[in-house]
Amino acid sequence: MNKYLVIVESPAKSKTIEKYLGSDYKVTSSKGHIRDLKTNGVGGFGVDIDNNFQPSYKILNDKLAVVRELKKDVKESDKVFLATDPDREGEAISWHLAEVLGLDNSNSQRIEFHEITKTAVLNAFQNGREINMDLVRSQESRRILDRIIGFSLSKLLQNKIGSKSAGRVQSVALKLIVEKEKEVSAFKADEYWDIYLDFKEKDAKVRAKLILDGEEKIKLDNKEAADNVINNLGREYKIKNIIFREREKASREPYITSTLQQDASSKLGFNAKKTMMIAQKLYEGVELKNERVGLITYMRTDSFRLSQDFINEAKAEIIKNYGANYYKGYFEKNKGKNVQDAHEAIRPTRVFYKPEEVKPYLDNDEIKLYSLIYSRAMASLMANAVVEDQKVLIENNGYIFEANGEKTIFDGYLGIYKDTEEDIKSLPDLKEGQVLKGASATSEQKFTNPPLRYNEARLIRKMEELGIGRPSTYAITIETLKARNYVKLEKKCFVPTKQGELTSEKLSEFFESIINVKYTAEMEETLDKIARGDVVWYTELKKFYDAYMPLLNKATNEMKKIYPIYLDEVCPNCGKPLVIRNGRFGEFAACSGYPTCHYIKKKEPEPVVDTNIICPKCGKGTLVERVSKRGRSKGQKFYACSRYPKCDATYSQLPEKEEN
Repeated sequence: MNKYLVIVESPAKSKTIEKYLGSDYKVTSSKGHIRDLKTNGVGGFGVDIDNNFQPSYKILNDKLAVVRELKKDVKESDKVFLATDPDREGEAISWHLAEVLGLDNSNSQRIEFHEITKTAVLNAFQNGREINMDLVRSQESRRILDRIIGFSLSKLLQNKIGSKSAGRVQSVALKLIVEKEKEVSAFKADEYWDIYLDFKEKDAKVRAKLILDGEEKIKLDNKEAADNVINNLGREYKIKNIIFREREKASREPYITSTLQQDASSKLGFNAKKTMMIAQKLYEGVELKNERVGLITYMRTDSFRLSQDFINEAKAEIIKNYGANYYKGYFEKNKGKNVQDAHEAIRPTRVFYKPEEVKPYLDNDEIKLYSLIYSRAMASLMANAVVEDQKVLIENNGYIFEANGEKTIFDGYLGIYKDTEEDIKSLPDLKEGQVLKGASATSEQKFTNPPLRYNEARLIRKMEELGIGRPSTYAITIETLKARNYVKLEKKCFVPTKQGELTSEKLSEFFESIINVKYTAEMEETLDKIARGDVVWYTELKKFYDAYMPLLNKATNEMKKIYPIYLDEVCPNCGKPLVIRNGRFGEFAACSGYPTCHYIKKKEPEPVVDTNIICPKCGKGTLVERVSKRGRSKGQKFYACSRYPKCDATYSQLPEKEEN
């Protein structure tokens, strides 16, 4: 018989915690949520609308065996500790466990820790508490909202326009992508010309840009204007002015969920889903040489706070390795209006778990992400860098060119963390009045760039800025948009599909007052108020429901039904008309008699575009144009050998055709 039972939600987490506790403790896992809403009642929502939105729950089918085993463990234990994740989702899992297992304050406690280290876990057992029902109600309210919108809107869209789903946050994120695409489509590029001056000084190449014509800013709209400037330049380029100015580069705050996802995308090429999967493993525990330990604190957070223990550890390490002048201390960034501040920023659990020390125990992607987290957390406590901005103005016949450089005077936090991959070089020693030798001016035609589409990093940054979603939802939202075929990736940026555009258009037409940035952000704030106990959860749900249902009823009656589209063809198997339906991979023609008849018309094969370029690999076939149908590159053009599968050569870009 086990004296104490500890229940977490992850098997990996239980494995780590078990190492810290004695033989009186058994650590087991619920493997996530054990219950979800039923699909009964109005709309199949699993909620009694007329009874203050009281939810009805059922044990998930794949958790029945887990629950049986947990009930057995509870009977054999004197006390149960619920140690699920330290957020609303974790609080709700603990509450569901307590409800199903018959636990109360006499035989159980809720404990939480924000890092899985021996000290943190043992301290948590000394600070047990009751389940926080305000947090549970907030999570329940989110789940009920998502169920009502998800079930009713998805059913409507599937029936009317063949779209797979809609959601409170997902649909607003889709709207952002669609609106951005409209900006890109409406953009018209303007031609302009830049003139550059190139010269060498002491083997250093320098490039200056024309900025002024006398006192006026230069603006060149065409080649004729650029040629006119070039023709007006004399032979002598003289340095008019040299300006050196020192400035500080402030160190960056430690990572929160959104900034970690953004940097992992831009610096490592990881998507949000991959980033969170790796971070989850680093949090739950890694087997090192002599111990199993969580390497980072909890990775779903919007707080920039750091514990004093970590600050003290880091201070000693910074002074030891860099010197006292490299330590600055920590000044926490002002909390935004949507910050929950439930726990710390993402940081290494201990300073002495250095990337180079733990590298042998991590795979390549894990060490990349851990190194990023480690260096950013340490850098947040280090002194600002001091740089010298260098500006040199060069004159020729009243025209002014400007060359810029940067010199690091004190590297500070840059000694451990690089803000950007851009490397601005220092200018060589130059003197005012100096005439440059061998300088030459050239013009370059350019065009204004369209607005940047959203990649993952930019979309997450925008969602955070607008208050849409929370740290735990960014990755899930993005994956849902991709899975529903509402967006596709082009050069790592989101482009809405036709179905995505249609879905967003119809939602805007009928649900503009609900599916918009302002309402969604306000709903997130309402959920925060529920979590703090400031408002009554079912009162807020009723406000939403009373505003939403008239919109749903209107859309049900007035939204035009697109699918199925009847064709002037009949099914060769049963003779009923063929129709166009919309499926996972787009439109397809099938029998209107489904499900009695399962006939699907095969698509005509796309004509093969032959480039007439001999395959460089086999030298026999030619390269033909193909379009990828699977994976991350779905929809992207590539080139393959016409002799496939005998020759498996593929190319993302077309090799140059050899001349005969």
